[in-house]
Amino acid sequence: MIDPTRQRQLEELNLVNVCTEILSNSRNELYINMRFLDVSLSSLDFVADPGCNGVGTDGFVLYYHPQYLCDLYQKGRIYVNRSYLHLVLHCLFCHMDTIGKRAKEYWNLACDIAMESIIDSMYLKCIRVSPSAYRRELYLRLKREMKVLTAEGIYKALQKMELNEQQYMRMAAEFCIDDHKYWYDKDSNKRSQPRKNKWDKNRQKMQTEMETFANQASDDSGDLLEQVKVENRERYDYKKFLRKFAVLKEEMQVDADSFDYVFYTYGLELYGNMPLIEPQETKEMYRVEDFVIVIDTSMSCSGELVKRFLEETYAVLCESESYFRKINIHIIQCDDKIQNDTIITSQEEMDQYMKDFTIMGHGGTDFRPAFEYVNSLVLQQRFHKLRGLIYFTDGEGIYPVKMPPYETAFVFIKDNYTDLSVPSWAMKLILEPGDLAAQPEEELEDDWGGQIIWTEGGEREM
Repeated sequence: MIDPTRQRQLEELNLVNVCTEILSNSRNELYINMRFLDVSLSSLDFVADPGCNGVGTDGFVLYYHPQYLCDLYQKGRIYVNRSYLHLVLHCLFCHMDTIGKRAKEYWNLACDIAMESIIDSMYLKCIRVSPSAYRRELYLRLKREMKVLTAEGIYKALQKMELNEQQYMRMAAEFCIDDHKYWYDKDSNKRSQPRKNKWDKNRQKMQTEMETFANQASDDSGDLLEQVKVENRERYDYKKFLRKFAVLKEEMQVDADSFDYVFYTYGLELYGNMPLIEPQETKEMYRVEDFVIVIDTSMSCSGELVKRFLEETYAVLCESESYFRKINIHIIQCDDKIQNDTIITSQEEMDQYMKDFTIMGHGGTDFRPAFEYVNSLVLQQRFHKLRGLIYFTDGEGIYPVKMPPYETAFVFIKDNYTDLSVPSWAMKLILEPGDLAAQPEEELEDDWGGQIIWTEGGEREM
């Protein structure tokens, strides 16, 4: 007679072997259809966990409830593939490492919606399930607020919706695919940095392959490439970015750095009240002097975001270490033609401009008039040494073909821009949506973090 305990152990072992085979086959099928995911698909070990509510991951291991996985496989192989891909995408976008102090329920739901939107946008037979009417309606609603459905953008949108319990449960039932309890496991979070480094590397490698060696496959990848591009963009401090346009110039200020206290004190000791050396009265400093800010005031650009951008730029420029006492800053408003050009020569004028600031325009978007106008100012010698121009826009417009004789940067808002046509000679600065909106202090990572992307023109040293 077979021991009942031994019989149960054999059945459980057999079930685990079956589940391992199911997941291995799913991984292989996904790899055949999406070669750019080769490393990522193989980065998770399989572990059976009877305490798991379905499937889940901590970035190192794919956990599964054996009976759930078998039932899911009986429902259809496609559903196993979708769940596997869903977990891998969570890891690629480091959702378990960007929790911060966000509301847990909304963050979990936002991450699931973002990943499901990517999968639903893919037209691959191995994962294709026609989205429900509920899903399609929510995707359309979210895309009216953001161009790329990232977890961060969706999280903020969900908070604005102020869902009641019934609405939240309905949305969770539609999109929640996996168990997120492993994201909050203390033992797992101790290895947070190695995990993030691992998946950042996987994501960067995947983008390279999608853009080069796997062009045909990436055509079927839906919105995945756009999200990967957004996630791979390097964060950059806006204050440091503005220093790109600074010039070296002497200013009336005691230069403590070049002052030698040894000779100073030696002279006092030797002669009583006569130092051998005194500090220099001028100091060479890198600061903004001549500068142009162009604001896109077309219908497609949010007036509130324009005001917030100008306020943040104003706050940076008004710091004593940012610009000289005498400045020449042109703030130009332009849609499809020049609407206004205000010249700022002092902090007092900047203060007054901000008090009286109003948006002019709301026409179409054409970047060429602004560049033509600034070029004419350069020819008229209206600038001492123009180092740069920053253009705040959503990117939807006509760009000039010829590179201007000064540095140019187009500033966009993450999730709310189109940068496909930006010329290779221009820099692109992508700001987080939260950087131009009021947030609780605990959610802010730095004073004003942005993201800087170097285009085909090559990386530029900042």
